[in-house]
Amino acid sequence: MSTGDSQQLQAGAAVRDITPAAGVHLAGSGAGEYRPAQSVLDPLFAKAVVFASGGRRICLVTLDVTIVTGDYSARIRRGIAARTGIDPEAILVHALQTHSAPSLGHFMLDPDFPLDISTGNEYIRGAETAYCERAAEAAVEAAVQAVASLRPVRLGVGRGLVADLAFNRRAVRRDGTVMMPKPESRDRQPFGIPDLCYLEGPIDPEVGVLCAQDAQMRPVACLLHHTCHPVNVFGHRETYYAVSADWPGAWAAETQASWGGQGVAAVLNGCCGNINPWHPFDPDYTPDHRRMGRELAAMSQRILHSLRFTTEAELDWRVERIALPYREIPAARRQEVAEILAANPVPPRAANGEIETRWFLAASTRSVELCQQREPTFSYEIQVLRLGDVALVGLPGEPFVEGQLEIKTRSPAASTFVAHLTSHYVGYLPTRAAYARGGHEANAEVTYWAKLAPGSLETVVERTVALLKDVFASR
Repeated sequence: MSTGDSQQLQAGAAVRDITPAAGVHLAGSGAGEYRPAQSVLDPLFAKAVVFASGGRRICLVTLDVTIVTGDYSARIRRGIAARTGIDPEAILVHALQTHSAPSLGHFMLDPDFPLDISTGNEYIRGAETAYCERAAEAAVEAAVQAVASLRPVRLGVGRGLVADLAFNRRAVRRDGTVMMPKPESRDRQPFGIPDLCYLEGPIDPEVGVLCAQDAQMRPVACLLHHTCHPVNVFGHRETYYAVSADWPGAWAAETQASWGGQGVAAVLNGCCGNINPWHPFDPDYTPDHRRMGRELAAMSQRILHSLRFTTEAELDWRVERIALPYREIPAARRQEVAEILAANPVPPRAANGEIETRWFLAASTRSVELCQQREPTFSYEIQVLRLGDVALVGLPGEPFVEGQLEIKTRSPAASTFVAHLTSHYVGYLPTRAAYARGGHEANAEVTYWAKLAPGSLETVVERTVALLKDVFASR
């Protein structure tokens, strides 16, 4: 095994299957709904890519899951560090956020929220331990194998633009309130969504490609970057109970197929807190993750063939934890929550067997109260990895894309790829303007997935830019 002591850049990559068994809970539905896996559209993977140069190594772990929590990220980092010697702060753990997969770790309610999971209720917390244990171990094994496969490579980086695959999911109605637009066929919406006035916010059309190839020009690893919620499969009634890696999986599969099965293609999903693939202006739009994957692959293939390569790349990294304030919970809401939970110490179920939404939202607000009682501010991790002239940024939670775009435009790196949902569970980070309107990502109830105060995103952006300037100071 190479130790990566030379200045020659080296890379290694590996994959482990983490497709769940039948009946495993698929996360991403919200409100305590139980969604057992019934079929497999495409497999799920844990992928690891390792780069080495000048005695330093960085590792990226991508997981085809909905969420990864802090305890499982820490376990993965510790496991990789113990078996390879890679600095835990140089290991980026990233959940792709496909809503047609399980999660690694309980994320729907705070760990301190009292809930008896011995009665088959563990899924209410968002994940099932047996699957989490298996997937976390697979992630470590992939990284160990990636290190064992390190070999000299050349590095190429490029970008292109695709502007018709992702759309803002915060639509402003004519009365100024916010809705999430979803086409419902031309029969029901002959002139489009009737209440939609305009979409709030930009998208990020970038298709980023970072390719490491050996001396024979064979791909070793490729990092692919785009920004959109992976909810094509989840958003289609016919595939609601199917396992899928959605567009990131389809993109990676198309890319690897074009190489004849060689190398590892790993996707980095950007800050898509407010971005969906559902076309809001086409009532007949049908979600199709494979079509989206093919279109992204077509662009990334064109980029790949245009790249120029280098054999050297400086490696460096920074991690910083910053304190973010929580949202204020109105006194009336606190009282309402107390009354609901006091009257229902056990989650009440509707006639269809699902947890009642009113109770679940109360439990979610109580989860925010428990966070505040434990620590007065939320500890948020920002991670920056340097790979030559490329910055790889890890931001936990679901930041709105406006933050990502500002980071990119202010970054000193030649190319900046931002990955959301890294390291630990946070929830949404909307813009200040979005909070003023409310809506799903900034809901008035103050929930566990919308718990950080206005201004948090802007603070994260400022600290991220400062970290980037620090790590690229020698450029």
